[in-house]
Amino acid sequence: MVIPWPPGQSTDVQGRLIAQLLTERLGQTVVPENRPGAGGQIGTNAVAKAAPDGYTLLAASIGPISFQPLVSRTLYDVEREFAPVASYGIAPYMLLVRRDLPVTDLRSFIALLRANPGKYTYNSSGVGGSQHLLGAVFNAMAGIDALHIPFLGSGPALAALLGGQVDYGIDTLAAALKLVQEGQLRALGLTTAQPSRFVPDIPPIASAGGPTDYDIGGWNGLMVPAGTPQPIIDRLVTEVQQGLATPALRKHFEAIGIEVEARGPDDFRALLQELRKKFGGVIRQLGIRVD
Repeated sequence: MVIPWPPGQSTDVQGRLIAQLLTERLGQTVVPENRPGAGGQIGTNAVAKAAPDGYTLLAASIGPISFQPLVSRTLYDVEREFAPVASYGIAPYMLLVRRDLPVTDLRSFIALLRANPGKYTYNSSGVGGSQHLLGAVFNAMAGIDALHIPFLGSGPALAALLGGQVDYGIDTLAAALKLVQEGQLRALGLTTAQPSRFVPDIPPIASAGGPTDYDIGGWNGLMVPAGTPQPIIDRLVTEVQQGLATPALRKHFEAIGIEVEARGPDDFRALLQELRKKFGGVIRQLGIRVD
């Protein structure tokens, strides 16, 4: 299983849970391999070009699959080179600020940045990745002008936010919720329009003074190279869906703030098409491009 992000990132944590699940259910070791870089493109492209024999899997996520093809010329063609197997988790992201930023809530945060164009910085896991685009779309919709500082993965990006080298950013519950609970960072809002049962005290951005139509949740799933034999895909679908139905595995996902949402290939493909339609127009309208 190729994980196109560094260890500790949400896709990595979820991918390793699925790799362990498949190891147990298939009776064959599934080895997670981190191949970070280029906002997830390097590892994702490695799977796109791999032999379609069922021995190379992709821990797929919203950034390299749903967002990057909308803003840049990717190394791969999602629709032509991948076969969706199953999506297994969906979760909001949090808008985070360094703990000493002089704001009290989302409204005062937006007011501060609008009054100081170009002064403040936001992090991301890499150019064109989900954190970059979530931040860029938020900034554009909120009328904010801030400097983007990309890092090689969300771990280094989060470390820079903790250290005060950047002012704010967007990250997953899996990666940053504990830091918020410990008071090391402050969460001003969720990226989804609906509240999360995992963090009922953090309001959605859309209802906390931010753009009212801002509504983005991150998905994770399993993909294989296009052309992989259907019986192999069917077996993987069965094992993932049955494994996700067990209380033990659901508990592991929920512990990192992930709402288990098992979708088979057809529903997974429909989700990808829905996101492409929804955000393709927004990104074109805002003129967001990654060169």
